Amino acid sequence: MLFLQILLLVVLLTGGNNEDAFQEEIFKVIYSSSFYNHSWVKIQNSAWLGDLQTHCWDTNSGSLIFLRPWSKGNLSKKEINDVIEFHRLFSFEMPHELHRHASQWQLNYPFEIQITGGCELHPGEGKVVFLQVAYQGSELMHFQNNSWWPSVQDEIRAQLVCRRVNQFHITNRIVQRMLSDTCPRFLSSILEAGKADLQRQVKPEAWLSTGSNPGPDRQMLVCHVSGFHPKPIWVKWMRGEHVQLGTQQSGILPSADGTWYLQVFLDVEATETSGLYCRVRHSSLGGQDILLYLEHRQGSVGWIILAVMVPLVLLTALAFWFRKRCHVGPFSSSNI
Repeated sequence: MLFLQILLLVVLLTGGNNEDAFQEEIFKVIYSSSFYNHSWVKIQNSAWLGDLQTHCWDTNSGSLIFLRPWSKGNLSKKEINDVIEFHRLFSFEMPHELHRHASQWQLNYPFEIQITGGCELHPGEGKVVFLQVAYQGSELMHFQNNSWWPSVQDEIRAQLVCRRVNQFHITNRIVQRMLSDTCPRFLSSILEAGKADLQRQVKPEAWLSTGSNPGPDRQMLVCHVSGFHPKPIWVKWMRGEHVQLGTQQSGILPSADGTWYLQVFLDVEATETSGLYCRVRHSSLGGQDILLYLEHRQGSVGWIILAVMVPLVLLTALAFWFRKRCHVGPFSSSNI
């Protein structure tokens, strides 16, 4: 019974992702527990609105931490206290429950348990709810229509766990209610409360550099794009209107201020860089793409060199003229 009661914590705080303010509206709670042996367990819990973390838990006190001013949504004090209480139960009792059934459920130390629960809102299409349990990174079972179902039909472990937890009919009905009612309601409220933050538009900054040489007579070109929000962005190395097939993109990484950063690479022959440029498209730019031409960058270096060399040449010529004048002047006057 404790096994499913503990899962209620995961369900209560699950809802939708608001990415690109938010094309997908998905909120999820992720529980991860590493069982190293019978006495050592490491637990990490977090809640996410898309790629934006909204909640975490203090592992020492068990208290719930709201990471955004709008993370509470419209949850009442009682609901928040229930979430905290479920979490305490979850963090304390769940490891013991799994330890007790480790042999029966064929859980071999060390092992990982991941639980992901939440819901999605699709404007005009309704909602989608989900709750899955994974063992060692592979989905073990999922919850649907008041029941748990094995995700791997031929796995004995999945059959054993589902058979056990499906005995708790009342708890399963509570889980279903939390998924289908509490989660979408909470999700809608935090999307509304956080609208100004989630839908803000911040223009990207972009610049070019070169990376370490990938090989003889080759060059690694790097296009950096930072400080943009929302997350969806299109960045490519191009020549004319053609995207270069060798373009490779890093992961889009979060910055401390809530904006995003990425790099886009192109490995080319050193003699084939002419005409290349990096193109950046983002919703904050209002249809005005950023174009960074490689030759502009190289040309600016040339202008700098030219700006330094011309004065030097002039100064050298002037010094030579003065030396010649000073040498010829006295000789000419003595002849007069």
